[in-house]
Amino acid sequence: MNGFTPKLFDTLKNYSKEQLVKDIISGIIVAIIALPLSIALALASGVGPEQGIYTAIFAGFVVSFLGGSNVQIAGPTAAFATIVAGIVAKNGMDGLVVATIMAGILLVIMGFLKFGNLIRFIPATITTGFTFGIAITILIGQIKDFLGLTLTESPVETMEKLTACLSAIRTINWQAVIVGGAALAILIIWPKFFGKIPASLIAVIVAIIMVKVIHMDVKTIGDLYTISSKLPGVTVPTVSFSMIVELLPDAFTIAVLAGIESLLSCVVSDGMIGGRHKPNMEMVAQGAGNIVSALFGGIPATGAIARTAANVKNGGRTPIAGMVHSVSLLLILLVLMPYAAWIPMPAIAAILFMVAYNMSGWREFNFMVKTSPKSDSIVLIVTFILTVVFDLVVAIEVGIVVAAFLFLKRMSDVTEVKSWRYLEEENIDEQNDPDSIRLKAVPKNTLVYEIIGPMFFAAADKIMDVEVSANTKVVIIRMRGVPAMDVTALQSLKNTYERSKKRGITMLLSHVQQQPMSVMEKAGFVEEVGEENFCANIDEALERAKMIKRSLSKQNVQQ
Repeated sequence: MNGFTPKLFDTLKNYSKEQLVKDIISGIIVAIIALPLSIALALASGVGPEQGIYTAIFAGFVVSFLGGSNVQIAGPTAAFATIVAGIVAKNGMDGLVVATIMAGILLVIMGFLKFGNLIRFIPATITTGFTFGIAITILIGQIKDFLGLTLTESPVETMEKLTACLSAIRTINWQAVIVGGAALAILIIWPKFFGKIPASLIAVIVAIIMVKVIHMDVKTIGDLYTISSKLPGVTVPTVSFSMIVELLPDAFTIAVLAGIESLLSCVVSDGMIGGRHKPNMEMVAQGAGNIVSALFGGIPATGAIARTAANVKNGGRTPIAGMVHSVSLLLILLVLMPYAAWIPMPAIAAILFMVAYNMSGWREFNFMVKTSPKSDSIVLIVTFILTVVFDLVVAIEVGIVVAAFLFLKRMSDVTEVKSWRYLEEENIDEQNDPDSIRLKAVPKNTLVYEIIGPMFFAAADKIMDVEVSANTKVVIIRMRGVPAMDVTALQSLKNTYERSKKRGITMLLSHVQQQPMSVMEKAGFVEEVGEENFCANIDEALERAKMIKRSLSKQNVQQ
């Protein structure tokens, strides 16, 4: 059960005052970084700015307290922005709370079922495709505020937003562009010279000064949202069975995304500190964090790679730093939150532009398109397009299905059934033939077929490639290269056996591995063929073929 012990309890055994000071300083710095990001991501998700802070406070604290990583910082991330906005638009805040709680429950279950290590089976093409797609949707979603456009409607879908922005391009507010451009320039240039102070904080301060002091005509958060500095109460949503059914795909997507991103963040941070996280405990913590976040008015949360990296760089080495980060944000909420109303919307858009750029992984996307096999490129591009044109749920569902079918196609292509040759019938120089080590003397009237690769439903028809001639008496099926078999492939093999039996041909099976043998035994196929016809290796099978041939010859002489 050590895998389900929170890292906090492990680190407290040898905790020192020196590390406590470092954790406190790091936690405060990360809180300052998280403040504008949490507000920006909340707005991108279609909810109020304080709800991003709630998420970082409650989910961040729970994940640090229960998590399987020493340095993980949890909170709202860009990966959820599109899906959260869609849920809020269709089902309101109650729908979002229900979906987030369901996702949290799924994560807890997945953690206790030890699915933490199974997340790696999600293909990189899918994660890269939807990550790049999310980045594009976030960028498109911020064009309106960055340019200060006046839209006649408020579309939800990404392509509709793009169309609406293009239609309203004549309403561009150049003062908003100047404020947004200044903020964006600070976000790009500042980190190159001043790494210690968060660029996003400086960008926000400069933008506020431009609007408040110079009196530029630019909309602020306070113009669009009512900001509360009060602590949230427990949110109890109105739930119905139909709502649960409708939101289940969204909840599953949130759970998968939270699992992938949090564990990816853990892997990255492990490399930075030379540590090792507990994947299953981390998933349980992420689930608990999302449940608590939803109950206290927050949105879905997961491990944030950028904030986690900032925690490591500033000296954080234990979950105490993540807990200090949450407490610091709580104090900011109570004391400074009303001043968030002053933040100009173009500055928020600029921050989200940088978030989109940093998360996009465009170099990796471009590399995969150029170098990946055609099937992988198809999955990558399909997932990307569906994320942008439709939504993340459709993209992941279709992406996984397409990846699965293409994988099955690839596996079926590598599975082959080939026949051996007769040494005495072909002019073969064994000394110079590179394959001579695999060539053995095969008795007359005996055919040897070797199956290479997994025998499963997508490759089952290849077993029909086993052909026999009129004078064939024995067929040897060599299965040394078959690591696994399913029932469909077994049925094809059984059909081949029955055809052979009707023609008076004995089937021998050589070097059957453990998993295929288990399938055959359970299905009664071993008993049907006869245990004596299962040989340990090809030499034993060839000897048995000779014995069967001699036996048949004696019967013919006697007749």
